[in-house]
Amino acid sequence: MRVCDLAVCGGGVTGSCRNMSLSSPSVFRTVLRSWTAAVLVFLYLPILVLVAYSFNASRLNIRWVGFTWKWYGELWSHAPLMEAAKNSVIIAAITTVLSVVLGTLGAWLLHRHRFRGAAAIRVLVGVPIMMPEIIMGVSLLVLFSALAVPLGFTTVIIAHVTFCFPFVLLAVRARLAGLDPALEEAALDLGATPLRAFWLVIVPALRPGIVAGALLAFTLSLDEVIVTYFTASPGSATLPLRIFGMAKVGLNPMLNALSAIFVVATIAIVIFSERLKRFSR
Repeated sequence: MRVCDLAVCGGGVTGSCRNMSLSSPSVFRTVLRSWTAAVLVFLYLPILVLVAYSFNASRLNIRWVGFTWKWYGELWSHAPLMEAAKNSVIIAAITTVLSVVLGTLGAWLLHRHRFRGAAAIRVLVGVPIMMPEIIMGVSLLVLFSALAVPLGFTTVIIAHVTFCFPFVLLAVRARLAGLDPALEEAALDLGATPLRAFWLVIVPALRPGIVAGALLAFTLSLDEVIVTYFTASPGSATLPLRIFGMAKVGLNPMLNALSAIFVVATIAIVIFSERLKRFSR
């Protein structure tokens, strides 16, 4: 690209031209920064608007009327939403604990031991991750119906663990791939039993992968809709199911307030994760 600079000097016009390549570092950095800014605005502007409108006094949420805390007060007094929120937290917590235990032990088993069928197990573990959620939900519903298992908290937890623990297993396996095998050998040489060496040496080394998998499992369980729809009973309905049912009727300002609370909670979890990561280092 050719750029010309013109100047008026002594009643005349002088100028100079220079070549500027679009591939120059300065132009590339400008384009990259502009693109990054556009992507961030595209991602976070709707969230900022949602948080702002959670304080809007208008029930229709079409235009700004005034500032109010009213919808937060109504949210805390809305019994069905609070009950669904409690169900979601309980289910997500139990799912996270079970997923961490199964995922960590499964990753250690596949890493530490060589046995026939290990490759097939690795493939099968990844199936719940790639399988469409509606297919998993229907298949679990058919299984529970065939076994005459009543739908409720137990079926929801089983369903959530089914697709959450593979994420923990993959995160822990990635950590195990870079683990020095001499750590366990040194612990065994110093007189530790295999179980004690695993608990005191291996688990602390795997803490970043375990924490990452736990946060992912908790988030996935808390956010799940489709699988929960097929495996929950009216008494075990989670918060996403309640929100989905309310959103079908129309825009409700309480949903904006609830979403704003979740945004703040998500930011807090991310900050906690980063602090924990730095502490582990």
